[in-house]
Amino acid sequence: MNISLQKTAISDGCLITVFPTANDAADAVADHLLAIVKRNPKSVLGLATGQTPRRVYKSLIDAFVEGEVSFRDVETFNLDEYCGLAASHPDSFAAFMKRELFGLADFDPGKLNLIDGAAADLAAEAARYAALLRESGGVDVQLLGLGTNGHIGFNEPGSAPDSHVRIVDLSEETLSANQPGLVELRSVPSQAITLGIADILNAREIIMLATGPAKATAVRRSLREQPSTDCPASLLRSHGNIHWYLDSAAASAL
Repeated sequence: MNISLQKTAISDGCLITVFPTANDAADAVADHLLAIVKRNPKSVLGLATGQTPRRVYKSLIDAFVEGEVSFRDVETFNLDEYCGLAASHPDSFAAFMKRELFGLADFDPGKLNLIDGAAADLAAEAARYAALLRESGGVDVQLLGLGTNGHIGFNEPGSAPDSHVRIVDLSEETLSANQPGLVELRSVPSQAITLGIADILNAREIIMLATGPAKATAVRRSLREQPSTDCPASLLRSHGNIHWYLDSAAASAL
């Protein structure tokens, strides 16, 4: 990749890489993920939804189409899902993943672990997913996006560092931020099931992708201020192997 970049060590095992543009940052994340899968075709990937990773997934698909990689032995876990939405609903995160990635490459449906947002007993569904994650042996690399209020997954401000898979209420800021991404619904569901912060920290490697000026304050709080539950992403500083991929706009407040 022939672009200028800057790497800065924040602490042991924590790196920032700042790229000129959001596309450059996303392409670098895709290259990182592709290298992991090529090295270990049976990798376990933790995946995120939303606007931020869309170009990452497009680059993964392009590599598959060009014959560079196969995903047939990869296992995946999604971070979260809206409560009340079946996988077939166009606004579910399961449907997003099928549109943006799973349905466009050779993923084995039996290895795609998704939360059932339409389960009759959502608490039991959260417990099922937590057990599935434990039984898998853990995620090799977790891809994350960053909320403007510092949330990771749907762990809103106030989430405990030892939290696990659970039902959460979404903040007004998150509801507003997710509104433009809706396909069919008129409003964002008020609750979701999400991996907890402890589950995210259990990943052997974490990749954080944050781009755009709207993320600059959350990036600064996460990386420069004292870790606090007020900014859940700041709790990632305790992880020994995390790489922040930023564009210049997201890094502008550092």
